[in-house]
Amino acid sequence: MQASPEQIRVAFNPLIRPYLVLRIGATIALTIIGIPLAVLWFLGVGQWWARHYFAKLHCTLDDKALRFRKGILIEVEKTIPLENIQDVTFIEGPILRRFNLSMLRFETAGYSADQGHAMSLVGIIDAHEFRTKIIETRERLKALAHGSPAAQVQSLQGLESRLDEIIALLKTRQSI
Repeated sequence: MQASPEQIRVAFNPLIRPYLVLRIGATIALTIIGIPLAVLWFLGVGQWWARHYFAKLHCTLDDKALRFRKGILIEVEKTIPLENIQDVTFIEGPILRRFNLSMLRFETAGYSADQGHAMSLVGIIDAHEFRTKIIETRERLKALAHGSPAAQVQSLQGLESRLDEIIALLKTRQSI
C-alpha cells in the first residue's frame, strides 16, 4: 500500500490473473456451447485478457471517497463517498485462499438486494489493513460531520498550522 498525506493507493496481488482466467473459463465451460470458447480462453485469450485487466486495476482511498477503476475495452470507474459506505465485508473462501487472495465487498446507503453490491474488490494486498483504514477514515469523516469535540480540535489544529504557513509566507514576501 502506498500512502501520501491525503490518499492511499492499494496494490493488487498478481495472482489475481490466474484466478480470473480460471473463474471466467469455468463459467464459460458450464454450457456445451461454451466448451470450445473455454478451450480458446484457456489457450491464450484468457491470459492476454487477465494481463491487461491487471495492468488497468487502480484503487485509491482519500479522506472523502473510495475510487476504483478497471476494464480493458470498457473502462469502469466507481467513486463511493465514504459517508455512504455502510459495511465493508472481508471474504476469503477456499478458492480465493488457494490463490492467496481475498475480497472486500462494500455495501452502500440505498443498497437493495436486487441491485447487488455497490463494489467488490478482489486481490488487494493487505486487504485487512485496507479495510481498517477505510473504516477509520469513514469514522473520522462522520465525527467531523457530527461536530465531535475531538474532531473539531483536530480540524482546528490543521487549520491553525495552515494559517501559520500563510503568515510566514506573507512575511517573507513583505521582506523582499
